[in-house]
Amino acid sequence: MLSGVATSQTAPSTVLNNQINLGDIFAEQTLNVETVTDGFSASTIAPANSALISVQNTDASMTSNQENSGQVLAHGVVNVGTNGGNNSNFTTTAVGNAGTAAADNGTLTGRTTQLNTGPVTARSQLEAHEAELNDVSMSTLAQGNSQGLTMINGAMGMRVSQGNTANVLADGGSIAGSITGTASVAGTATGNNISLSGTEQSAARVITEQSNAGITQASKFTAYGSSYLTSTVASASGNNLSATNEGPLLDVTSSQYNTAYVRGQAEATSYQFSAAQVGAHGVGNSALVGTYGPEVVLDNVQTNSGGGVEALASFEGNDGYDAVVSSTAMGNAVTGYACSQCSGQMTIKNNQVNSAEVGARTTTIAGSARTVSGITTATGNNASFYVSSPSGN
Repeated sequence: MLSGVATSQTAPSTVLNNQINLGDIFAEQTLNVETVTDGFSASTIAPANSALISVQNTDASMTSNQENSGQVLAHGVVNVGTNGGNNSNFTTTAVGNAGTAAADNGTLTGRTTQLNTGPVTARSQLEAHEAELNDVSMSTLAQGNSQGLTMINGAMGMRVSQGNTANVLADGGSIAGSITGTASVAGTATGNNISLSGTEQSAARVITEQSNAGITQASKFTAYGSSYLTSTVASASGNNLSATNEGPLLDVTSSQYNTAYVRGQAEATSYQFSAAQVGAHGVGNSALVGTYGPEVVLDNVQTNSGGGVEALASFEGNDGYDAVVSSTAMGNAVTGYACSQCSGQMTIKNNQVNSAEVGARTTTIAGSARTVSGITTATGNNASFYVSSPSGN
């Protein structure tokens, strides 16, 4: 008789994913609107490779490999003749490789690898020269590689490697005769992006490696005859890591290398305006690691060299009230934090090297206004670490 055999146990699941895209990917949309009351909605999405691996109430191991060498283009155009309605949404997204790994009341371990060598372009245009719009939201996103890690009362041990050698561009803008509500126009371009999010007492230990060598640019241009509340923002980053967790532990080892030219450019005009905000952001390498729990561990290495980083922001108006224009350019930026109801603890090791030019420029022209503010910041290396706990502890 055999002994010591646990017949009630089940072996963890195993997932092996391999995706290779060699062809060009195009998603194009044109929406023609004369007059609508409620608003319009236009969504254009183009991923070359996309994968979702998820576990719930169980454990699993995974290996995911994604490669793209084809051109990726997402192009959305909305033409409005007279009235764009009360609330409108306009999104355009292009991604070389997109992956998501999720653990819900389970444990997920493994490795993901993403390599993009094909150009990625997301372009959106709102053409409403003589039209009136109330609230409108416009988002344009371009990413060479993007990997999401999500946990709900879960645990994760992952190694994520990303390499991008292609140009990544988020471009376009908005033209309207009149904005009577709020107009938010945003463009985001990232060579490599990793986003980790944990809730309900999750725990994670991850190793991330990112290398970007393609030109990365976000540019947004807006022009209005008259406007109430407007925001025009362009953000470009060679490598980006964002990791936040609610739980006992977040342990991150991060390596980021950027050799590409990174440019964020936002330009806005409004002949008459109530409140206008314009922001341009450019960073070679960016990392945010924080936990709403007792402990965060971060070993961070960032190297930015090569093409340089630029942020350009401008606003021009003839008659209005308040205008705020800002541009921020950084070679390397890292933020780490730990805060909890008990005593928080951080263990940080940080190494940053910037050898590229970093420049920011802000231009504001307001013929007649109540307040005008300009903020221009250029930094080679920036690091911010903080820990907090309730007073009296």
